[in-house]
Amino acid sequence: MRAAICAAILFVTAPALANDTAAVLTTGGLEFVSHGEIAMESEDLYISSDEIRVTYVFRNDGDEDIDLLVAFPMPDIVPDHFSPVAFPTGPSDNLFEFETTFNGTPVDATLHEYAYAAGVDRTDFLRGLDLPLVPISSEALNAVDELDDDMIRQLLHMDLAIPDEFDAGAGWETHHWPNWTYRATYTWEATFPAGERVTVEHRYKPSVGGTVGVSFLSEPYEDYDPASAYRQKYCTDDTFINAVRKTLTDPDEPWSAPFSETWISYILTTGGNWAGNGIEKFRLVIDKGSEKNLVSFCGEGVKKIGPTTFEMVKENYWPQQELEILILQRHGDQ
Repeated sequence: MRAAICAAILFVTAPALANDTAAVLTTGGLEFVSHGEIAMESEDLYISSDEIRVTYVFRNDGDEDIDLLVAFPMPDIVPDHFSPVAFPTGPSDNLFEFETTFNGTPVDATLHEYAYAAGVDRTDFLRGLDLPLVPISSEALNAVDELDDDMIRQLLHMDLAIPDEFDAGAGWETHHWPNWTYRATYTWEATFPAGERVTVEHRYKPSVGGTVGVSFLSEPYEDYDPASAYRQKYCTDDTFINAVRKTLTDPDEPWSAPFSETWISYILTTGGNWAGNGIEKFRLVIDKGSEKNLVSFCGEGVKKIGPTTFEMVKENYWPQQELEILILQRHGDQ
């Protein structure tokens, strides 16, 4: 499972302006719009499995100051209770440990939270049951599992819960876990002075997916070819594949490579929403974490700039696809 990480700030015209670009806060969330006078002059992006850091420089090309409600949507949290997904572990009121500054001044952002199941907003329903909205929290896990049978049946019908049957040594038992998607957006008011630049900085903890072993060396099965899928998604070339094959402890067992997979997704295409439809200067740095780790992603002109870091720099960049990163983390001392 993977969770998408949003790459660009979205602007919502402030409700006080009361025109056709006014923000509407509905049960489905904030309606985001870009602003034709605001250009993204640069984006400096750092991605690792431990932290996302991004610095934007925006420029108001208009003749008047612009007051905006700035919105930053966080990656969805889609619970997967049966796969090794590393979810953020911050407090429930700031799960991603999100921090932001506007021209160097810390911003006290407002958190908007929603819960979805089967594409339907179930936020009010869950709040009516006094259930925590963060589905991966221990509070939510315990609260759902303690509901009575009638309510569990209703949650199952609404795709808000998932059953788990297992034998822990005392006979078969059934538990139920939260199954809704958690969606969060931070917003704050900001003024973009006419003809001037402003700097917006964020940092937060990513949500990453992965496997306990290497899966893309396996033979094709049914209609799925792991090697082809990874080549298309992560640009795993022959050099990368051969480097992994050399580490196999059993040449006949593709899972014997001493790595686990980490997946990070980052949405880049929203960078085309600004005036000029692009990012005037874009810099990406990806940190694989350890010199023993391997990394693969699709990019042009990528340079190694440190023992664990790789850089890509573009001008007048109009992203056409999202960024998908594969990090192979070496096991222990192997």
